[in-house]
Amino acid sequence: MDARDDASTVEHAAEAFAAEVAYWREVRGLSKRELARRMGFDPSYVSHVESGRHKPTEDFARRAEDILNAGKALWKRWLDYESAKARTAPSAAPPPPRRAEQPYATGSAIVVEHDAARLDYDGRQYRLTMRRLLRNTGSEPITRYLIRISVDRYPGEPERSNAHYREHPLTWDELALTATCRGEDMRWQAKHDRDAFKEVWLLFENDQGRYPLYPGESVWIEYAYSVGDEKWGRWFQRAVRLPTEHLEVELAFPAEFDPTVWGTETSMTAEAAPLRTAPVRRDEDGVRVFSWSTSTPALHARYRLEWRFRTRPERDTSQGEFR
Repeated sequence: MDARDDASTVEHAAEAFAAEVAYWREVRGLSKRELARRMGFDPSYVSHVESGRHKPTEDFARRAEDILNAGKALWKRWLDYESAKARTAPSAAPPPPRRAEQPYATGSAIVVEHDAARLDYDGRQYRLTMRRLLRNTGSEPITRYLIRISVDRYPGEPERSNAHYREHPLTWDELALTATCRGEDMRWQAKHDRDAFKEVWLLFENDQGRYPLYPGESVWIEYAYSVGDEKWGRWFQRAVRLPTEHLEVELAFPAEFDPTVWGTETSMTAEAAPLRTAPVRRDEDGVRVFSWSTSTPALHARYRLEWRFRTRPERDTSQGEFR
């Protein structure tokens, strides 16, 4: 392995650590600023680590592990990073500084006019469909949009979840990710690929051409993916990462399972509290649908919906069948 390979390995280990921090921060429902505050760092420090502008330190790893209760997952990523650095030849020239990656082009700004999520469950598999109306309020074309896929089968039991996903990681094949814009397929590129966490760039292009989102324009995008219920815990969280004018969520379950749904909301300044309005229930063709919405949600707010099934057939997991 030459010096360039060593440097690449170190960079990848640092990126893996940053992605792990982002995953557990999302699971715990914390903004970057709030996590930094709880760790005793400058408000922007977590953002710098997650973006790669700052490399992880042992102190950061210990504090993050303690606050996020990640079941030693963060500490393991830190050890991987340290091992990668140790393998780097002492005589190797240091890699050139990497320019911090910006989510979107300088001069661009996205507002989400409408954010609509629908989660369908058929008794074995969850299928999430996201529809967003995006408006470019900046001065430059936007050519890509970042999405996150994050799961936690056993909330509150990080070591159990980590062990579960090490043995049964999310795969691209099972996710079957699709994305469209203006009736056109969107090409996508993986940014981070972890056992229970993915970050993906949706590109405003495909094999037939490119269709950037120009200043002043609005456009609907839609993407969808699937996750088996053995990998999806009974909760769904929406995080407000961009200025958003309206947010809505629908959860659709088999009516025969007699589902019940409740939710909480958190912000940068408040702990978790019950949703201010209750989800609305309706039945349609054997499916029970719960709807909830809010207007002008606060930036960095998080809305978490949870559910349980009061009656459902027992499933023989060895055969994947109900009985």
